[in-house]
Amino acid sequence: MSSLNKKFPRLLPEPIRQGMKVADLIDTTFKAYNGGRLAEACRLFTGKMIAGNGVVGMSLTGALTPAGLGRSAIVPLLKAGFVDWIISTGANLYHDLHYGLGMHLYAGSPFLNDVDLRRDGIIRIYDVLFDYDVLLDTDAFVRQVIQGAEFQRTMGSDEFHWLLGKYVAARERKLGLKETSVLSAAYRYGVPVFTSSPGDSSIGMNVAAMALRDSKLLIDVNRDVNQTAAIVYAAKSGGATSSVFILGGGSPKNFMLQTEPQIQEVMGIEERGHDYFLQCTDARPDTGGLSGATPGEAVSWGKIDPENLPDCVVCYADSTITLPLITAYALSKAAPRKCKRLYDRRDAQYAALREQYLKHGQVAKIEHRTDLDKKPKRGRSGRSVTGTKR
Repeated sequence: MSSLNKKFPRLLPEPIRQGMKVADLIDTTFKAYNGGRLAEACRLFTGKMIAGNGVVGMSLTGALTPAGLGRSAIVPLLKAGFVDWIISTGANLYHDLHYGLGMHLYAGSPFLNDVDLRRDGIIRIYDVLFDYDVLLDTDAFVRQVIQGAEFQRTMGSDEFHWLLGKYVAARERKLGLKETSVLSAAYRYGVPVFTSSPGDSSIGMNVAAMALRDSKLLIDVNRDVNQTAAIVYAAKSGGATSSVFILGGGSPKNFMLQTEPQIQEVMGIEERGHDYFLQCTDARPDTGGLSGATPGEAVSWGKIDPENLPDCVVCYADSTITLPLITAYALSKAAPRKCKRLYDRRDAQYAALREQYLKHGQVAKIEHRTDLDKKPKRGRSGRSVTGTKR
């Protein structure tokens, strides 16, 4: 008899039946290939990632909110306490505003004539359609809000989005809307929302335009780098796990994962890496881009704890397919958690990381100086190798 039966479960799925629940469908029929990885992703997220007091960060890339996934999936995860902090592209947050402001987006077709759409004032994001006025009205809302006195200073992107979310929540109430926007939900549940590239979206473009009218609003990216690291450090030093739930890849993925090198490499504070890694992506690893970089590669950078590498899952599938399924699975399998309201702790966490760095990290790294005056050595390949004093 084969020894396989001692190491692996037998592949014998249940027949799909009428009225089958999503969680049962995943558990009993998603057995192999990326269906198998999706089942592993569901169980990892619902089991170890949100277990106990674990801190879960989510990164968002791709046009998720225009497709309605903010309202349908992300907001329910925030409400259930399953996601504690977010790093997103600015575009996802900008298009999220359309929903919070009661604007209309439509399910269209990717095969329309774009010249005709331009002439008719219609914007297309693959098969999502909306009027050009949606952009103009959203821009006007952002500009009106950021003229307020509370915005006339330098702040991190999490504080900026929290304040913006406050006004979106007020507009939702006025329009009689409920649970439509990620930013308004993040405001209500105290979930910090960062963007890794503040100028790379229509929100940032409007902030830049208002600077020409002498607005004093500036987004402090240094604060963001240290604040995100402070969230992770607070979790790990407090005995909790730190998990990353990555949808897509890109800059938000790196910004989330670089929290550990910021703590270890730059600040010189002892740490082992994030505990759990879950990514849904269509990016290949063999092109060298960060979007497709595997959790194994992340271990080499200190981003992931090597002891937990077997628990890391990469599902090569479209996030617009995987996110609703993972959300439905988690909501049916796990009880809601109390929201951690990490935004309310931002100053305390920041101060704790700064204190640790000034006390210990700086001393630990002072010995690692590169001698810039020293003549570079030549390696066997002929490439220069800079000497480093120890």
